[in-house]
Amino acid sequence: MAAPKKGRSASAQSKPGRSLALILIAIVALTGGMFASGNTTPRLGIDLAGGTSITLRAVAEPGQESAINKTNMDTAVDIMNNRVNGLGVSEAEVQTQGNKNIIVNIPRGTNSKEARQQVGTTAKLYFRPVLTTELSGGAATSPSPSVSGSPSGKATGKATEKATGKSTPSSSATPSATATSQGRAVTGALKADATPSATASSSAKTSASPSASSSSSGNAAAAKLQAQYTALDCVNKKQRATAGQGAKPSDPTIACGQNSSGQWQKYILGPAEVDGTDVKNAQARFNTQSAAGWTVTMDFTGKGSKKFGDITGKLAKNQPPQNQFAIVLDGNVVSDPSVNQALTGGNAEITGSFSQQEAQSLANMLSYGALPLTFKEDSVTTVTPALGTEQLHAGLIAGAIGLALVVIYLLIFYRGLSVVAIPSLLVSAILTYALMSLLGEAIGFALNLPAVCGAIVAIGITADSFIVFFERIRDEIREGRSLRPAVERAWPRARRTILVSDFVSFLAAAVLFIVTVGKVQGFAFTLGLTTVLDVVVVFLFTKPLMTILARKKFFANGHKWSGLDPKALGAKPPLRRTRRPSAPVDPKEA
Repeated sequence: MAAPKKGRSASAQSKPGRSLALILIAIVALTGGMFASGNTTPRLGIDLAGGTSITLRAVAEPGQESAINKTNMDTAVDIMNNRVNGLGVSEAEVQTQGNKNIIVNIPRGTNSKEARQQVGTTAKLYFRPVLTTELSGGAATSPSPSVSGSPSGKATGKATEKATGKSTPSSSATPSATATSQGRAVTGALKADATPSATASSSAKTSASPSASSSSSGNAAAAKLQAQYTALDCVNKKQRATAGQGAKPSDPTIACGQNSSGQWQKYILGPAEVDGTDVKNAQARFNTQSAAGWTVTMDFTGKGSKKFGDITGKLAKNQPPQNQFAIVLDGNVVSDPSVNQALTGGNAEITGSFSQQEAQSLANMLSYGALPLTFKEDSVTTVTPALGTEQLHAGLIAGAIGLALVVIYLLIFYRGLSVVAIPSLLVSAILTYALMSLLGEAIGFALNLPAVCGAIVAIGITADSFIVFFERIRDEIREGRSLRPAVERAWPRARRTILVSDFVSFLAAAVLFIVTVGKVQGFAFTLGLTTVLDVVVVFLFTKPLMTILARKKFFANGHKWSGLDPKALGAKPPLRRTRRPSAPVDPKEA
């Protein structure tokens, strides 16, 4: 018996059960993960769930048009995202659109008026002295970054200071200094008439004593501020968002921030000594001259240099935490470095064992405070839940109609082969639904109306793959081959066609996703996802199932309802090898 030719995939023909088992495991894993995580339905976008969509346009100050660039717009998106999150909104979307616009999508259940006020105001950056600080839970504080510079005009980066830890809420910096002792005493205040009184507890609290010359109204304001500080719980999103709201730059205030351990910390801060517009430039740099690693350098304007020199000179005389200044953006402390000398050189360097991303984030925050950039509200669109529900129902009805038409077409033209196509469509639908439900929590994917359209278009793409395979099989049967070899010979040619077709669809979806923003990206993402799943289903389900059915008499014998009837397809009679007649024997030779 001749050995089978090499290059033929016998496993694909003889063991299709392996592929079916593999896709069955994938289905069980995805659906199991969906139910285990509680994400049993896809996350809906604004146009389906209802909510508010705000379009903001960046406006630069005269002569500062170059301020509208990708870096500044991305920084603005981060800041607005923090503002919206401060309202307790977990499904908000903040993203750029084009070069000048920012789109903020806020789902229903959120105070749209408050949200508009939060994202529409210009960010304010201030440097305030730290008067009192502790973890919101009352535990000991952790170490913070430090700031160093040169008192004579050049940043040296040689000074090392220690204090309580702080970082940006989005990316915390890991400090390198050691923690200060608990129950520390504080000597003197930066501004006696503005310093609130605070009663020190037995652990992890510092106190600042008011000036003897403070007026009775000043004492009342200090007592009120102390009461607000005592009641402040920075773990609570709502309290974080409203902490210090309405405070003037010239007044002391309370604020929240997140330390290097991810814990929320509360502060009493003195009046603003340096404005964000006093920062001329801020950059993240890798310090190769010392072991500081990634640092953040700041350059100040002429006025800012004098202000910064004055405040650091006063802070350097104090004990922790009153030798720290808090960098406050939108009422939130993004960093609280400590100092031990007056920095009058017009520049400074913040160190704290930052990663590159952490240093860049802080530098962007500092730079944004000096940006001559504001945002104006271009449009506000509110979608009611009722309208969103109607749109969702309309999309589902359209999808059901499209699926029904495809099924009818398969039943009429392919008859028994629909036993392969319809389960394949069902498998594709299960995988798509499970992935959409899981991706909503994993990457924030929201199913909007264009995404539903992408899923409907995907029904046709998936059905097209089946049709290509079926027609290749029919072509082989027309050539006179039986079903089993016809399936195996048809598959390589059908496979190439399917892969090329799906690659073109995926490429179009990828380009569309990259060059567009907003809702159109939902269409592109869904189209790309379903195209990939089409390849998976055809390779791991449709082909193995067809291989198994080809062994059944109903299909192998070409039943008239199988969709593979040789007579109906106009098949040629099978080729038979005939024996060549032997040459006649010459009588003379006999």
